[in-house]
Amino acid sequence: MTLSLFDLFKIGIGPSSSHTVGPMVAARRFLDELVTLGKLNQLERVRVDLFGSLALTGKGHSTDSAIILGLLGERPDRIDPANVASLLDAVATTRQMKLGGSRLVNFTVESDLCFNKQTFLPEHANGLSFLAFDANGMVLHESTFFSIGGGIVCSRDELVLQQIQSTLLNVPFPFANANDLEKLCDQNGLSVAQLMRANEVALHPGLDIDAKLMQIWDVMHSAIERGCASSGVLPGAQKLRRRAPALFNELIGRSKRGSADQFEMMDWVSLYAMAVNEENAAGGRVVTAPTNGAAGVIPAVLNYYLQFSTAATDEGIAEFLLTAGAVGLLYQRNASISAAEVGCQGEIGVACSMAAAGLCAVLGGTVGQIENAAEIGMEHNLGLTCDPIGGLVQVPCIERNTMGAVKAINAARLALRGDGKHLVSLDSVISTMLQTGRDMQSNYKETSLGGLAVNVVAC
Repeated sequence: MTLSLFDLFKIGIGPSSSHTVGPMVAARRFLDELVTLGKLNQLERVRVDLFGSLALTGKGHSTDSAIILGLLGERPDRIDPANVASLLDAVATTRQMKLGGSRLVNFTVESDLCFNKQTFLPEHANGLSFLAFDANGMVLHESTFFSIGGGIVCSRDELVLQQIQSTLLNVPFPFANANDLEKLCDQNGLSVAQLMRANEVALHPGLDIDAKLMQIWDVMHSAIERGCASSGVLPGAQKLRRRAPALFNELIGRSKRGSADQFEMMDWVSLYAMAVNEENAAGGRVVTAPTNGAAGVIPAVLNYYLQFSTAATDEGIAEFLLTAGAVGLLYQRNASISAAEVGCQGEIGVACSMAAAGLCAVLGGTVGQIENAAEIGMEHNLGLTCDPIGGLVQVPCIERNTMGAVKAINAARLALRGDGKHLVSLDSVISTMLQTGRDMQSNYKETSLGGLAVNVVAC
């Protein structure tokens, strides 16, 4: 069980955390294994097999590109998005790559990167295998990984440990569920953010937690700004035109004219979310929050707090992210943040729940109200399917972020007007989300085999 919020909030590139960031991480891990085993220099060929959702929507999610970049030695948090096209073009043109930047091998996408669309590995819908061959065609090394959501990658053994490991880690306040979290806060006189900070300090000795949180917010805010300024057409057959710059200019114009539209604030929130996810769809730098497909919800709601709340402070940024992170970890431990496993309720739904909790906290909510806000945020996203048209993280994904952000604000406001007591607990709604995901047909879980993906012409 991963307990750090920095495993939820990771800096990477679009368009998908599970289908882009995760596979790039897996490729890097495979390279590291080869180096550790002393087999990199014996290697003559690499083959990669994709299974399940990775195979079905991998093309639209840039999974093939991510694997090539990972094999070249690139990392999601360090790669410059501006260099991606030239790196990929070089491999396509020469049909060669330098593994890890050193070992030159032949590599042809058509034969060495296999999309097994009919095969789902039993452990998880997002499976991929790497095989290294010597000059005689003998297998030197083989590894299978699973991209379980939010860019988190597990081997088979690690996936089993994820499922059975308890929360007994070296943290002062281990919690397995929302009920534990609320009790620990009450017993120790701590807010959710204070409890999470104590755990993060224990997990990361010497790390400046506030500086790391500000770095995460800086990347989120930069994605909003880039999205508001970048026009043009998004990659893919849909030729979807970016909408955020026009909306931004319209809102600026309204402000100059002294618009009295009482709903204008909603337009700004939608703009923030749209800007981030258009950047994500273009392969730009974003923060998984907790995934790339839902990367716009939390930045939009946090920016709403900073721009429109009279009580907003810089300290509130850390409190928001720490509180949201605590809620996100509950979903990661007790359900899933992978759309390929539980549908988009595991992405937009979880992001909405996290953002609602974070906003409730910075607006003065009690622990009970925070839990209530998180519960409301998910309760009204239950059953949300993942059916991207053309396998691209664009329609309905971009607009879905705007809806998740607005819902999160409403959830926080509803919770703040209550006393923290409510019929449906956060633990109950998390369990319901997982069961709903298990009952959901695979056609509606990031396979592009159902829903809008088959009822709307992609191009």
